[in-house]
Amino acid sequence: MQVVVGRIGRPHGVRGDVTVEPRTDEPDHRLAQGAVLATDSSTHPTLTVETSRWHSGRLLLHFEEVTGRTEAETLRGTLLSVDVDPQERPTDSEEFYDHQLVGLSVVLLDGSPVGVISEVVHGAQDLLIVNRPEGGVAMIPFVTEIVPEVDVDAGRVVVNPPAGLLDLTGE
Repeated sequence: MQVVVGRIGRPHGVRGDVTVEPRTDEPDHRLAQGAVLATDSSTHPTLTVETSRWHSGRLLLHFEEVTGRTEAETLRGTLLSVDVDPQERPTDSEEFYDHQLVGLSVVLLDGSPVGVISEVVHGAQDLLIVNRPEGGVAMIPFVTEIVPEVDVDAGRVVVNPPAGLLDLTGE
């Protein structure tokens, strides 16, 4: 199973280094020297990490296949993925892979159904996109205050949303 672990940002320097927005809680493991990453790029279906380092709070990678800044610029926005065993779980019990969350039922504290997770969106705030049984979707911030319980084995997520959060959006 492919899991997205990063997104290439802008080039850094003239050698072909790029900034990478990690999409994993294990960037030093998943994006380490020697890692072979699948991409959504037609010009580079795989990239091999030659060097990986942190600089001013940003992750910088250099790939064996990238020879300079111009080539690095063409990779901006490219998603980086790795193969993960579907049964593998993060070492921290409070972390989850997206594929573990998609398809889980979402219920309120009292057990009332909310819907089913269809997607996890990453950004400044991770969001659970929940398809509602009556139609439409709810976008639920994936924070402990609103999502106090995730039970992958039981196939459910318990939410405690503030007023108005579950108002329908979309059709």
